[in-house]
Amino acid sequence: MAIKYWEFEDAPLKEKLKSPNIKELAKIYFENETRAYRFAKALLEVKKKNSLRLKECDAALPIATWKRYLDFGVAVGILKHEESAYSFTDRYSKPFKNIAIYIKAWVDLQGAEDVDVLFANARIEKQKKRGGRQQNSEQPMTAATEQQNTSAV
Repeated sequence: MAIKYWEFEDAPLKEKLKSPNIKELAKIYFENETRAYRFAKALLEVKKKNSLRLKECDAALPIATWKRYLDFGVAVGILKHEESAYSFTDRYSKPFKNIAIYIKAWVDLQGAEDVDVLFANARIEKQKKRGGRQQNSEQPMTAATEQQNTSAV
C-alpha cells in the first residue's frame, strides 16, 4: 500500500472534499492503474447496490477478481462482509481518520462516475485462460494421438 499521508492532512483534505472521486480513493491503495481500476469498479458496484453478493457481480471481471478486491476492501476497513454480502462499514481506525472522511464524502456523493474514463490507461479486458485443459479443437497433435490416427487408417 502506498498511502501518502501528507495528501490527507487537514489543508489538502479540505480541497479534496470539494470533489471526491473514485480514482483518488483507489489510487490511495494502488499505484498500478489496472489494479486501481478493478478496486474502483468493485467499490462502485457496492455503492450502487448498497449490499453486494458475489453472484450479483458484473461479468466484466472474473468472480475470483471480484472476490480478491472486495476482500481487500474488507482488509483495509472500507467494506464489511456479513451474511455473504459486502457493504460499506462505518468504523475506521484512528490513523485513517482523514481518509475515512474522504471515503464517507465519496459514498455520500450522488454523482455517477465512469471508471472506464477515469482509468483510461488500465487494462480492462479479461485475461485469457492460461494453462489447464485445452478445448478439443485446439488440442495439439501429440505423438500418441498421431500414432492412433495412422494405425486406424
